[in-house]
Amino acid sequence: MILNRKIRVLIVDDSAIVRKLLAEALSGESDIEVVGTAPDPYIARDKVLALSPDVLTLDIEMPRMDGLTFLKKLMQFHPMPVIVISSLAQASCEAGVEALRAGAVEVMAKPGGPYSVGELKASLASKIRAAAASRVARARAPQALPAAPVAPVMTGVYNPLAVIAIGASTGGTEAIEAVLTRLSSDVPGIVITQHIPAGFSRAFADRLNKFCPMRVVEAADGDLVQPGLALIAPGNFHMVLRRSGGVYRVTVKDGPMVCYQRPSVDVLFSSVAEAAGPNAVGVILTGMGSDGAQGLKKMKSAGASTIAQDEASCVVFGMPKEAIRMGGADRIVPLHSVAQAIRNALPNAMEGYAKA
Repeated sequence: MILNRKIRVLIVDDSAIVRKLLAEALSGESDIEVVGTAPDPYIARDKVLALSPDVLTLDIEMPRMDGLTFLKKLMQFHPMPVIVISSLAQASCEAGVEALRAGAVEVMAKPGGPYSVGELKASLASKIRAAAASRVARARAPQALPAAPVAPVMTGVYNPLAVIAIGASTGGTEAIEAVLTRLSSDVPGIVITQHIPAGFSRAFADRLNKFCPMRVVEAADGDLVQPGLALIAPGNFHMVLRRSGGVYRVTVKDGPMVCYQRPSVDVLFSSVAEAAGPNAVGVILTGMGSDGAQGLKKMKSAGASTIAQDEASCVVFGMPKEAIRMGGADRIVPLHSVAQAIRNALPNAMEGYAKA
């Protein structure tokens, strides 16, 4: 969806203070207009019909009807871009991740102090723009992700130094799920950077771990990268791949934002290019902006195989588009084909020993 007018936003939250904070955070944006607010989903329903907003921000914990229930109804009867803004309580983080699965395009932490309010002001507008540019109904269409049985893979066919690096942003939680569920349990170690707030990354990893073939965990500093394991970068921390002899470990660290992001896909991909070189496969999925494009180009220059998700299957085509424009992608494939493209790109055992 490309708009030639201001982006119309409806804010839904039971807290008058939060509604005011969100409206003020957007008040200085020349291309965004807050057309209304609502304290609960019933009033929100009426305002969606009356005001025709382009994007809706939604709290999870509200009276009369919780935000997750409202979101599911909204996506069924009136699909539109939704940004969930939730607290960092464990239950709320889990509900926020479930909201992404139900059709929300982004999840953000609710402002809880003067510093988080400043961070919200810096990031909310860009997320509103990404949401307005997203393909919500098309991305959630059942035919977009046809069921495809995973071919059995014999343990030990991959080289011991192989590693898979994946980066994503807007729409990425569902895209990552689509990729991981189509891979087998014995694939080489996977390192993943998804733009997601602190707290939500653990809930995201825990949910994936329940039904993906491999084990999925939020990464901790010093974790070993090994077959059958996917490591998710913690929200608000960069994740870097390091090689020590014949093994890889991750470093989880603070640091300045890169491409306005922490964790940053560029930070991860650049480290993979240096540590793994031709033994790596890099994958850039749906997302707003350019984070990961330079890193994927570095991976390709270092001899890695690189894959970008195609425009038709992206919620937002920004990150893959920029990577493709820079010449960083060997292959451009639809989301349902990414897992097979990864398997095809992985170097076999003999190649691995030759490159060690």
